[in-house]
Amino acid sequence: MSADPATTAGPHGPGLKRDAISAAGIVFLVLAAASPLIGLTGAVPAAMVVGNGLGAPLAYAVVGVIVLVFAVGFVAMSRHVTNAGALYAYVGRGLGARMGLGAAGVALWSYTAIQASVYGFFGVVGAATLDSWTGLKLPWWVLTVGLIVLVQVFGYLHIELGARVLAVLMILEWGTMLVLGLVILAKGGTGEGLGVSQVFSVESLLAGAPGVALVFGFASMFGFESSAIYGEEARNPERSVPRATYLSIILITAFFLFTSWTLIVGHGPAGAVAAAGKALESGDPAAYVFDAGGTYLGSWAPHAMSVFVITSMFAAALAFHNGISRYLFTLGRDGVLPRGLAAVHPRTRAPHVASVTQSVSILVLITPFIVAGADPVATLFFWGSGVAVVGIVTLYALTSAAAFRYFRSHPAQDSRLWHTRIAPLLSVFTMLGALALVLKNIDTLVGAATGPTIVLLLTVPVAFLLGFAAYTAARRRLDPAARAGLVDELT
Repeated sequence: MSADPATTAGPHGPGLKRDAISAAGIVFLVLAAASPLIGLTGAVPAAMVVGNGLGAPLAYAVVGVIVLVFAVGFVAMSRHVTNAGALYAYVGRGLGARMGLGAAGVALWSYTAIQASVYGFFGVVGAATLDSWTGLKLPWWVLTVGLIVLVQVFGYLHIELGARVLAVLMILEWGTMLVLGLVILAKGGTGEGLGVSQVFSVESLLAGAPGVALVFGFASMFGFESSAIYGEEARNPERSVPRATYLSIILITAFFLFTSWTLIVGHGPAGAVAAAGKALESGDPAAYVFDAGGTYLGSWAPHAMSVFVITSMFAAALAFHNGISRYLFTLGRDGVLPRGLAAVHPRTRAPHVASVTQSVSILVLITPFIVAGADPVATLFFWGSGVAVVGIVTLYALTSAAAFRYFRSHPAQDSRLWHTRIAPLLSVFTMLGALALVLKNIDTLVGAATGPTIVLLLTVPVAFLLGFAAYTAARRRLDPAARAGLVDELT
């Protein structure tokens, strides 16, 4: 079958649209997935109160450096593997097909879990905002289902259209927070000074429970790795994916470092931790940010910020929807899952069957919580976030190990020692250390008793084993090339 030159072609016909998105478009998709505004309003106050207090900004900087080291091997692999399966394809190329499919199981489950957490949080925040503005009271799940439908509509459309919408939302969200930070600095905060010595010191970084702060940092940072998911649709992926990856990590790290520091200045170094604690106790951690906005920008700011939190959740849900759909598309194309998942829309070239499948799966996942009348924040949001952090940090470790092994076995592919040996091996150890920190503090992150927490943690290795076992079930359907490299582009 001849392949459409404007699309990526697999052994069963045309696929995703090529040259559909630029490096800048990938950056906006990545920033939407990382959703730093949600992390700022949800995780930063907790990182300060139960973590290391005024040292929280430096904890985010440390996480940023760790992630940048990981990105070195990740980017080196992206130059040789252009595939919508991203981490699954990288692990498969370096550690073998079975390990790759195990990674695919973890990736699908982790991204679905974090998407469920976003949907649950959106339902609660959206319902509360609608009530406060109009007096209309709706169950949280009505708003959530509405968002799923909206995201599905965009799942049918051109990827570049979604990127443009996300670009507008990201500019508004980031612009408002950066303006707030600059105004706080210009006004000198509460008059206590800029708190440079209190915030940017080793003593502050190591104060309290720095491990907990690092865990919240990791929970706020992931999503940047989705840059590789769009490699097949990118213009000049060998350049655009690396650029988008590094730029996204730097921007996300700088955003958390700058905004968390300026919020400390805005509340005053002497009272910032108490203000964060008060916001947490009220059940509305976003108040830590919104109160500063009202004080320094005016009464309009909290209202605008509440809207931006809602739009950032839409952006995150859409970004994860796109990513999961492309994982399903790749697994269908490779013959691991039903081939029908590899179908693309004849006009938009979006993986529309995989897109609908993803929407149905998330509805199935959240339905028991709706029927049981569960608190979506205490369950969907915290449980999903905890599972996702464990799963994705595990994927980072596997990807680094795969990069090290791949380049060790293929030294002619890339002779740069730092990029192919030192950084990937260093990242294996730092990610394993991060995983140990996450597991040690998982009760704080998940907010559940020991029994439910253990059950939640076990879902990650179960997802890996299901993917690992899928190779045996699917290998008869794979042609020799796909069996050797998981996908046609890896052979």
